[in-house]
Amino acid sequence: MVTELVERVDGQDRVLGVVDRDDAIRRGWLHRIATTVCRDELGRFLVYRRAEGLSRYPGHHEVTFGGALSVGESYQAAASRELAEELGIDVPVHEVVKFLCHGKICSYWLGVHEAVIVGDVSPDPEAVSWVGWLTSAELSEFVKQHRFIPDGQEALRRYLEARSASPGSAR
Repeated sequence: MVTELVERVDGQDRVLGVVDRDDAIRRGWLHRIATTVCRDELGRFLVYRRAEGLSRYPGHHEVTFGGALSVGESYQAAASRELAEELGIDVPVHEVVKFLCHGKICSYWLGVHEAVIVGDVSPDPEAVSWVGWLTSAELSEFVKQHRFIPDGQEALRRYLEARSASPGSAR
């Protein structure tokens, strides 16, 4: 079994030490997660269905791509790495908002990023079973009809709030 090491952090996102991610989740220790909302040139959202074989939320839909930061890794670097691993793409990401997420499984610091994707994606079939581009209106309806990860919906809400508060932001 492979151990995923993460940095345990405090309520101000300061590093306390290095721990196993499963231990952090089991013991309720704060750690760091980076996620990215992917849009295309038209402003549509990239939505996906998680593969059935995943340990957390198999078969659920999601609008953010991400995962835990490795030891010593920045939020931005982790967001880029996760997009490469999950979608096979190398695109610039920028942080939109960071907050202490009180998730369904545990609490953690969540850095929410944005990326604009031009061209095709090559999803990892072990992580992603379906992808599609949806407008805001289509996404609103899609969320009502499918199971989504609650933490991802919170991340999307915070992302949209931050984007609407930003002068000159695309909506």
